[in-house]
Amino acid sequence: MQAQDYAGAKWALAQRSVATTDAAIDDLVDRGAILRTHVLRPTWHVVAPADIRWLLALTAPRVHVASAYQYRALELDEPTFRRSEEAMARALAGGRHLTRAEIGRVLGEAGLASDGIRLAYFVMHAELEGVICSGARRGRQHTYALLEERVAPARPRTRDEALEELAVRFVAGHGPAQAVDLAWWSGLTLTDARRALGLAASRLVRETHGERTFWVSDSAGVSDSAGVSDSADSSGAVVRLLPNYDELLVAFRDRSDALDPSLPAGARSSEALLAHIVVRDGLVVGGWRRRMAGTSVGVELRSLVPLDSAERAALAVEAERLGRFLGRPVELTGP
Repeated sequence: MQAQDYAGAKWALAQRSVATTDAAIDDLVDRGAILRTHVLRPTWHVVAPADIRWLLALTAPRVHVASAYQYRALELDEPTFRRSEEAMARALAGGRHLTRAEIGRVLGEAGLASDGIRLAYFVMHAELEGVICSGARRGRQHTYALLEERVAPARPRTRDEALEELAVRFVAGHGPAQAVDLAWWSGLTLTDARRALGLAASRLVRETHGERTFWVSDSAGVSDSAGVSDSADSSGAVVRLLPNYDELLVAFRDRSDALDPSLPAGARSSEALLAHIVVRDGLVVGGWRRRMAGTSVGVELRSLVPLDSAERAALAVEAERLGRFLGRPVELTGP
């Protein structure tokens, strides 16, 4: 799950979990039961420790290709990366967890200039190579730890095994989806995405609509554990307050299928779709903003599609669920 905004990623996890709180997810991250690291295309994701090694083996080479221009621009070659990762490994050995700034000082002491974006690429490369991963937070600061000390060994997968499993997981969590969506989400080539879906065909259902081919899970009819009824009133209206970069949108190359047809054209821009979004029955109908105010939370709504009384009642239920997640009362404002 994409996770460059940590607070938003925690709420996205809660949307797909049972009785999860913000503090509980922090604890899982601190204990290493959830990792937040670079995997798939070059951005942050949260991932289960049991999956990190086979995912990195499959997708890290493609992320390196995507980052090659920046590597050259920053004069970062393989010998330089090797020196940096050896320095990180020495500094983190024995269960030490260091912040990014502290890793920057370690690299400086090793004679490696690591200011600004150069440090970001040193760290990301080490994550992709399976040297480091997320550590326990120190207050509000994130730290890094050695992956070998943080994650138990796991059986390696062949490339075809990894491709098949990735396709099954992606479709189960995002279907109906197309091959181009899997390629976009994973950072793999379209050829690899099509091969992955072909390998997984016996575990998936293939549907054609016009000129487009979609894949769905063969268990798509089974209800999920996200507690959809918690955000519905007695009429059955379902309204969600989803965070920025939520998988409902960001996992798809073409996001138009997730947009309410009556949305104004200006709300269909990439920038608007990366903000917190209001979703009615699976379609985006507006946005929202969260403001911490003392012991409470203000949720400012920007509904771009009219909501009826039942849908507003469902929205109030969803706001209460957000409040339970945060451990603070939520006050809704805005149209």
